Amino acid sequence: MPSNVKDKSKETSIVMPTGQSKSSAKRKFESKTVQFLYDRYVGEDRKQVAEFEDVALNAEIARKIFELRTKAGLSQRELAKRVGTSASAICRLENADYEGHSLMLLKRIADALEARVEIRFLPVKRLRTA
Repeated sequence: MPSNVKDKSKETSIVMPTGQSKSSAKRKFESKTVQFLYDRYVGEDRKQVAEFEDVALNAEIARKIFELRTKAGLSQRELAKRVGTSASAICRLENADYEGHSLMLLKRIADALEARVEIRFLPVKRLRTA
C-alpha cells in the first residue's frame, strides 16, 4: 500500500467526554429498554451523567484493547511481553472497571498491535432550554 494512503482497517478511536454541563445533551440508545433504564437511573442528573460517561469510557477502552489483542491472535501474556509489562497489567486494562488508563501505556499497546491511539476533543452538545 502506498505510504500516502491510510489503512483504515487498523484504526480505532475512543471519544473521551469532556465533562458534563448543566444542559448537556441526553444520551440516545437504540434499545428502548436501555433508554428507559438510562432515563430512570441516570436521567439529567449531572453527577449521574458524569459517572455513567466515565464507566462507559472505561468499558469502551477495555473492549477496544481486548478486540485488538484477540484480532491479532495474542494471549494477554504475549501482548504483555511485546509491551514490556505483566500479563496481570493487560488483564486489568481489559477489565471494564479499571480506571487507571495511562496514555503512554495505551500508546505502547497500540504500537505492539500495529495500531495508533487517537484522541479527539469534541464540543459538548447542549439541550435547548425553554
